[in-house]
Amino acid sequence: MVIYQDRKNNYWFGSWKTGVYKYDGKTLINYTTKHGLYTDRVDDIKEDQSGNLYFSGMNPDATITKFDGKSFTNIRATPSDEWKLEASDLWLLNPQQDKQKVYRFDGNRFYELTLPKPPQLNHPFDVYSIYKDRKGNIWFGTNPVGVCRYDGKSFEWITEEDVTEFRDGGKNGVRSITEDKNGDFWFNTENRYSVYDSITLKSNKFYTRHESIGSLDGKNTIGLNEYLSTVRDNDNNLWFVTYRDGVWKYDGTKITHYQVQEQSTNIKLFSIYKDNKGDLWLGTHENGIYKFNGKTFEKFKP
Repeated sequence: MVIYQDRKNNYWFGSWKTGVYKYDGKTLINYTTKHGLYTDRVDDIKEDQSGNLYFSGMNPDATITKFDGKSFTNIRATPSDEWKLEASDLWLLNPQQDKQKVYRFDGNRFYELTLPKPPQLNHPFDVYSIYKDRKGNIWFGTNPVGVCRYDGKSFEWITEEDVTEFRDGGKNGVRSITEDKNGDFWFNTENRYSVYDSITLKSNKFYTRHESIGSLDGKNTIGLNEYLSTVRDNDNNLWFVTYRDGVWKYDGTKITHYQVQEQSTNIKLFSIYKDNKGDLWLGTHENGIYKFNGKTFEKFKP
């Protein structure tokens, strides 16, 4: 599940099969295609400056659903090759296998854009994550060709092995991008990247890679070298979500592990989200929503 809290403090939980759920603090409401959603799979949720919500999900028709607080409207994106970047833009995932496409909303119209391929890597790819950094640049995490930064003028790529392949083979894709308090970037691997702009660039790369915390348990366990989702909390701790081994917190010095289980079995986790108050929420693969109570992650029961 993906999680989003709007400016009115309503929570929205997007699923892959049963549409989207709205929780207003009292009541949980499920919206599906029967209510106007274009698809019951929701991969991304964004809100514009007027408080309208937009839901994107896997569909071949480049269609996004808008919710104005009362009703749903489906919008067909306009194919375009004109890339722009404005501070008020919304960027949404456009999950289509091997199509390397994303949506950009300029406040008036949705555009379907195709992300250019990285140099020397003529390989089809998917876009798995989108992140806006503190300078306003947009980052795209892909599968399997690495990470791309767009600054409104040019595209820069990071195609290091740790952002393209698992250590034990296979490809998971860059499903999460997070900027830490020092301005370094984490791309769901055990490394972190320092990134430079065109003014400070002094080599043929716009970044340097650093080994950081290693695998999360300090034992170089393959299963913990990659993770699905990351968030920086209000105290600048980094929280890492793994698919089958709970949540790990890194405070800059030490690692703390939080298991998330039902009946002594690890739950398959998918995403972590920080809400308007700074509280942390987990979206799972098939076990609903969890919330951090300060000590553990407990099942959310509206």
